[in-house]
Amino acid sequence: MAQPSRKTHRPPAGLVERGDDGPPVVQDAPAVVEDATPSVDPQQRLRTHVVRGVVVLDVAGHLHDVAQDLDRAIQMALAEGPRGVVCDLSTIPEDAQPDAVEILAMAGRHVRDWPATPVAVACPYPRVREMLSAYPLGGHLIVTAAMLSALSAVVSTRTPVVEWLRLAPHPTAPRASRDFVSRALLNWGLGRVIPSASLVVSELVTNSTMYAGTDITLSVACNAGALRLPVRVNCPGLPPQTLSATAPHGLALPTRLGTPLPTAHCSILCVIDSVNSRVHNEK
Repeated sequence: MAQPSRKTHRPPAGLVERGDDGPPVVQDAPAVVEDATPSVDPQQRLRTHVVRGVVVLDVAGHLHDVAQDLDRAIQMALAEGPRGVVCDLSTIPEDAQPDAVEILAMAGRHVRDWPATPVAVACPYPRVREMLSAYPLGGHLIVTAAMLSALSAVVSTRTPVVEWLRLAPHPTAPRASRDFVSRALLNWGLGRVIPSASLVVSELVTNSTMYAGTDITLSVACNAGALRLPVRVNCPGLPPQTLSATAPHGLALPTRLGTPLPTAHCSILCVIDSVNSRVHNEK
């Protein structure tokens, strides 16, 4: 069955807000904001800005000095649900070490699990591009010689259908999340996946309600026979691993459902094969 597509990246608005005694509050969905002023990390090695919904990570200095930070920055960017991510290596020295290139190639794991959000690398050096493409995970990346061509390749990628919901940490939040996902899947003709998706989202929202105690942002995306179910809570003072690692309710989230990403929020992601109804880890 052909999957539906959406031309604009901005997610749809939320539902009408209910009263205090009703179901959890539903608000407008977040959107990736265009940022004209790049943000810079303390070491001045990574600069981040947004172009047409795509997060661009400008890398300065030697790749081996910034590879780990770059991998983390890619994860942080993906957790915000952008149209894609571009790593601009235009100004790095040519002598990139193989171990640093391998770390960068590992970013392909995100695209392997969810191809709808591409990750591109722009590097002027053929040797680095060849090394990237030689790694199995590197084959999932878009690799170009210039940043503009990488950006063009990302924005030309078909965007998935995405539905958004924001919930208050209310006892009825798990039920509201199940109803929300079920409606979306029925609209997409994927009713057969409802049992698996409902179980996943119910566990994620229940743990978020119990252990975070803040508003919960839930989305469901459909692309090429797969579903993506990220749940995000506002927990700037909580280590990303804590939300899932200390949550004993039901499924073991770190190993069976998804991997939390290191952001100002805590995000837990999972991808479901809508053809075979299998849950995949995002590593």
